[in-house]
Amino acid sequence: MRQSWWKILAIALLLYTFTAGLLWDVPRLPILNETIRALYFHVTMWFGMLVALLISMIYSIRYLRSNNLKDDDVAIEFANVAILFGMLGIFTGMLWAKFAWGDYWSGDPKQNAAAIALLMYFAYLILRGSLTDTQQRGRISAIYNIFAFAIYIPLVYILPRMTDSLHPGNGGNPGFNSYDTDATLKMVFYPAIIGWILFGTWIATVRIRMRRVERTLEDRMLNS
Repeated sequence: MRQSWWKILAIALLLYTFTAGLLWDVPRLPILNETIRALYFHVTMWFGMLVALLISMIYSIRYLRSNNLKDDDVAIEFANVAILFGMLGIFTGMLWAKFAWGDYWSGDPKQNAAAIALLMYFAYLILRGSLTDTQQRGRISAIYNIFAFAIYIPLVYILPRMTDSLHPGNGGNPGFNSYDTDATLKMVFYPAIIGWILFGTWIATVRIRMRRVERTLEDRMLNS
């Protein structure tokens, strides 16, 4: 039970996020109105993606230094979680955009940047699948992962702020905090970020254990 406290916390925070995010009152901002509830899911999932990609990149660096396949396991599985959150983030963002901007996909710079970022990490998975040698796959994909993260940050968080963008806080548009001080948003928003990060970590750790068990079984079969 002591080792599972954070899993229980993840479930509790996400239950709280869904309940409060869908049922509590929200500020009636111009145009957004009720659609601002998407903030609790769309934006917080992208925070979860960012943290997962950061962990993946760190373990890619560790793998290049150690050649320990356990580090490579962590790198790939947190990248998988990041891709999952990224896909969910784009989907929820498209739904929000339909109501707020009138179309699912308007060619907004940040939308395009997010799509490019996902394609970049899909290429990471394809690269890994194309290499058969375990050590070679780990090293080449680790190098790719490091450079992909270095591109991801300016692509998604810097460049859209330098161009015209419909997203709050980008392209001269005010961010939520600059014109909204409603505490109810923050009471759900911040716990949601923690909840998605913990949930993503939970998924990754389960998949890491599965990957290591599979490798152990394969090694035993080869040695038998």
